[in-house]
Amino acid sequence: MTGAAAADAVPGDRAQRLVLASASPRRLDLLRQILVVPDTIDPADIDETPGRTEIPEPYAARMALEKAQAVAPRHPGSLILSGDTVVAAGRRILPKAESAAQARHCLTLLSGRRHRVLSAVALIGADGVARHRLSISIVTFKRLHEDEIAAYLASGEWHGKAGGYAIQGRAAGLIRALSGSHSGVVGLPLYETRALLVAAGYPCA
Repeated sequence: MTGAAAADAVPGDRAQRLVLASASPRRLDLLRQILVVPDTIDPADIDETPGRTEIPEPYAARMALEKAQAVAPRHPGSLILSGDTVVAAGRRILPKAESAAQARHCLTLLSGRRHRVLSAVALIGADGVARHRLSISIVTFKRLHEDEIAAYLASGEWHGKAGGYAIQGRAAGLIRALSGSHSGVVGLPLYETRALLVAAGYPCA
């Protein structure tokens, strides 16, 4: 994205360049809701395998921070924004589903129960200082019938999604309750993101 396009969308001084260390179209759309348009999109390419004994909260924070750290050397003097979203069933970190079988396993596990969605955001300032925040939401699925799971799998929305579902799509009709940040469950907690940007001197609406 060009700096001119960003200047049209974001009020205030645009002396600081903003780099989004993610290729997620969902995160980009969420940022636009608060009139933030990154100057550059530069996805991080890191190993996202959880440690053997790693639990969800520190894992989510570590992933967001490591993504920003991987991209920062390519953009000296810029703000580097990154995020990571983890679906957790108890202490178990659910995968980003890459197959229908994997998505089915996740949906079966989440059926009729509450689970946590941990959405971490990290920002490395122009001074190189890294800060991060973590949003924790509680999501409750209805008890899913086999035909509901089959229909959702057929939609393909699960592909690449943490926990095998996307709340901004058809899965919204299967979710009985949500406590926390809807934007965090989608992929980027906007309250926490805006707070980090404002603290770094980046103008937000």
